[in-house]
Amino acid sequence: MIPKDLFKKVRRIQITTNRMVNDVFAGQYHSVFKGSGMEFDEVREYQIGDDIRTIDWNVTARTGKAHVKKYVEEREMTVMLLVDASASAFFSTVNQLKSKLAAEIAALLAFSAIRNNDRVGLIIFTDKIEKFLPPRKGVQNVLRVIREVLYYKPENHATDIIQALEYLNKVTSRRTVSFLISDFFEEDEAVDAFNPVTEKLKKALTIANKKHDLIAVTLNDPREFSLVDCGLMCLEDAETGRTLLVDTSDQITREQYHQHARSRMKQRTRLFRSVGVDHIDIHTDKPYANEMIKFFLMRRRRKAI
Repeated sequence: MIPKDLFKKVRRIQITTNRMVNDVFAGQYHSVFKGSGMEFDEVREYQIGDDIRTIDWNVTARTGKAHVKKYVEEREMTVMLLVDASASAFFSTVNQLKSKLAAEIAALLAFSAIRNNDRVGLIIFTDKIEKFLPPRKGVQNVLRVIREVLYYKPENHATDIIQALEYLNKVTSRRTVSFLISDFFEEDEAVDAFNPVTEKLKKALTIANKKHDLIAVTLNDPREFSLVDCGLMCLEDAETGRTLLVDTSDQITREQYHQHARSRMKQRTRLFRSVGVDHIDIHTDKPYANEMIKFFLMRRRRKAI
C-alpha cells in the first residue's frame, strides 16, 4: 500500500509534468528524439532497381540467387533514466531536494516518451545498482518510475557512475536515449570524476555514448558554489560522513571555496565535451523547464544543420 503522502507527491508531479509536456514540450521531444534509424526486417530476392549495397552475400551464396536485406524505419525508441540516489542527492538549501528535482525531471522525460509511444526504463544507483525497472510503455509504468525515484530507500550512500553505465550497457541490447541524472559527486578515494588524470569515467562515458544517445543531467545547489558569511560552520560529506570545521567569516576561505567549485564545474564541462556527451545543468534555485527547453532547441538546431 502506497502511503497517502507519497501518493499525493506522485499525483502532484504527474499533474505538473503532464501539463508541461502538453503545454511546453509538445512536439519538442518528438522532433529531437525519433526512431534510431532503420531496422532489419527480412531477406528477399533481388529486384531490378534495388541498391546493390543491401545484397546479403551469405544468403546469395547459399541459394545461388541474389538476395537483399530489407529494412523498415524504426519509429519507437527506448528511454532509460539513470538516477543517482546517493546521500548527496538528499540535499538542498533552497526550494527542493535534488532527489525531488530528479523525480520531476524523470517524470517530464518519461511522460514525453510515452506520449511518443516509447518505452521507459529506470536504473537507480548509488555505488551499486539499487533498482532496475525494464523498459515498458504506458502511464502506469511512468507512475511507477516516479514512485520509485521518490520513495526508494537506497541501501548504500556513495556514488559509482561507472558501474551504472556498465550496467546500462549490459541490460540494453539496442540503442537507447539515456539520461544520466546526478550531481556527479564521487568519493575522492573511488573515482575523482573531474581529475584530468583519471581516465576511467571518461572511458565509461565514451563507451556508453557510442552505444546509446547519452545525455547528462547535472543537479546543482547554490551552496555548492559559494559560502555565506555565518561564522564557524561544520560541513559534513553526506556520502562519507567526514566533517570539516570552516570559518566562513574568512573572505579568503570563501574565495577559495568558490574558485574550487568553479574549477570543478569547468572540468566537468570539459569532460562531457571531450566525449561528445550533451549535458543539461539544473539548479535547485532556478526553474528547470528553461534549461530543458534550451536543450531541446539546441538539439533541434543541430539536427537541422
